[in-house]
Amino acid sequence: MEGSVRATYVVETALPLERAAEVLAGEQSTGTFVRVARETDDLRARFAAQVESVAELPPGGAAALPGTVGDGPMRRARLTLRFPLDNFGPSLPNLLAAVAGNLFELKEFAALKLVDLDLPAPFGSRYGGPRFGVAGTRALMGRPEGAMIGTIVKPSIGLSPPDLASLVTELAEAGVDFIKDDELQGNGPSAPLAERVRAVMPVLERHADRTGVKPMYAFNITDDIDRLEANHDLVVAAGGTCVMVVIPNVGLAGLEYLSRRTQVPIHGHRAGFGAISRSAQVGIGFRAWQQLARLAGADHLHTNGISNKFYESDAEVLDSIAAVRAPLLDLVPTVPVLSSGQWAGLAHATYASVGTADLLVLAGGGIHGHPDGSAAGVASMRAAWDSALRGETVTDALSASPDFRRAVERFGPPR
Repeated sequence: MEGSVRATYVVETALPLERAAEVLAGEQSTGTFVRVARETDDLRARFAAQVESVAELPPGGAAALPGTVGDGPMRRARLTLRFPLDNFGPSLPNLLAAVAGNLFELKEFAALKLVDLDLPAPFGSRYGGPRFGVAGTRALMGRPEGAMIGTIVKPSIGLSPPDLASLVTELAEAGVDFIKDDELQGNGPSAPLAERVRAVMPVLERHADRTGVKPMYAFNITDDIDRLEANHDLVVAAGGTCVMVVIPNVGLAGLEYLSRRTQVPIHGHRAGFGAISRSAQVGIGFRAWQQLARLAGADHLHTNGISNKFYESDAEVLDSIAAVRAPLLDLVPTVPVLSSGQWAGLAHATYASVGTADLLVLAGGGIHGHPDGSAAGVASMRAAWDSALRGETVTDALSASPDFRRAVERFGPPR
């Protein structure tokens, strides 16, 4: 099969950098540290990973991973390897065995992180990617232009289905575009998926009958793979227009399984991703991982937002947003989802940095924590984002919107 995958890593090692790259390439392709009897020149030419580039970086300075060997000084580098597609074919699970398999256990490396991928066209042919993406999401939620404003049900768990219906009524009447279950709300006994669907969908249908617009509600259908289709069908049969899965929990194969069957957009949550990404020394970076999630069918993908409550810097978040927006193998564009500590006071700074309104901006506390209630929180978000898109200043927005001014009283100065 023609083609190859380029995988880029940041590593630290006491070995000479070129030798370290060869160790990594050998372990993750032909799989031996010495040449063996049947390892012919022809076999190596066809299947062995090749070192494409080695660029030394300033030292990282962190303690070595457990079990690291080597007596010399640690050197840090950015390595790019080229893996023949013949090794695994256009298969995401088998791709990961090569580019992110046993390599993290190699004792020659004090640090090793997969930071980027360059995938060949056969992956785009096998995997359909998003079925709806930006355009399909906008059409279903009735928001043809402007930022898509959404929220998360808060409190995350504990609301009864009737209380959830009351909250959704308030949010729909306030003009919200999107509401989602929290990742903590799955199919628990206190508010099962079926009861949430029965409580929420009549509210949204009545609102649509009255206004012509049905806000999108992403029901969390995360479950064992053999339950995903039934959970999806339950939502769709009731008129739902979105389902949500926690991608690290169902896996890429689970996401792709659902994507081949879905009739509505898939909201891809990344809860748990920090376990494989947060360390600068080991794991998989978002720029690499998001390509796999998009190929597997995520119509929406969480990137975090600026001034977030988690560990990522603004620069890292903006790089994540740019990565999701970058073209990938002619796939339909995925919607970047901004979340974590978002509120109206971040609209102008966010728009100035990303330059697009093709974003789903989620505010949990930033809406529900507004001093005048959730509806005022939605209004503050809409006012701030509309102002930013018109090219106005934060001062202009504050002068025009009492809801925005009240948000500032609660959350502090805007960016």
